[in-house]
Amino acid sequence: MNNCYRYCIWLLCIALTISSSVHAQISEDIIQINGVTMTADSLRAVPNVVVLVKGKNRGVESSEMGVFSIVAYKGDTLHFSEVGFREKDFVIPRDIKGHYFSLIQLMVQDTFYLPETIIRPLPSREQFDYAFKHWNIPDDKYEIARRNTNGLMLRALAYSLPRDGRENQATYQQIQSQNAVYYGQARPSNVFNPLAWGEFFEAWKRGDFRKKNKF
Repeated sequence: MNNCYRYCIWLLCIALTISSSVHAQISEDIIQINGVTMTADSLRAVPNVVVLVKGKNRGVESSEMGVFSIVAYKGDTLHFSEVGFREKDFVIPRDIKGHYFSLIQLMVQDTFYLPETIIRPLPSREQFDYAFKHWNIPDDKYEIARRNTNGLMLRALAYSLPRDGRENQATYQQIQSQNAVYYGQARPSNVFNPLAWGEFFEAWKRGDFRKKNKF
């Protein structure tokens, strides 16, 4: 029993020693980078530069004066990006002494080309009139959506298209429900329905049952 107790204490001491050394190593690797982003040709501040730690979901953005501050680990890679400038990477050295490091990151302007734009003069009144009358202007998204949601078209599609499985199941369940209401008894007949007799007499007065001359 004493040997087991001593063995547990020995394992606990080893675990605490390893944990302390790992924590000390992690604390030693943490470093705060304070810096400024500037143009490489004129040394002007570059604002709104996004500074990200590669491989980690952390980052900051430089201020209007180009100043930034970020906490990372020694050996991490900082990625600098800004519209109109080339992207830059900076690897934090592992042999830095202390926990603070100052950095001046120079950004090089990048040249990119926009698609060609042709500017033409406004057409005359006659050309406008001809364009409105004869040009075939394609439908935009709003017109396509309006046409696809037209009530007449939807009713025509509902009448012509076959029912899907869900609609067939709903119709079948409705028929089964109606049959269950009159299960074990005869269905009511309209012969004893006063409303049906009223409709019959109205149709008789209108002459709906008279024979019509085909010629």
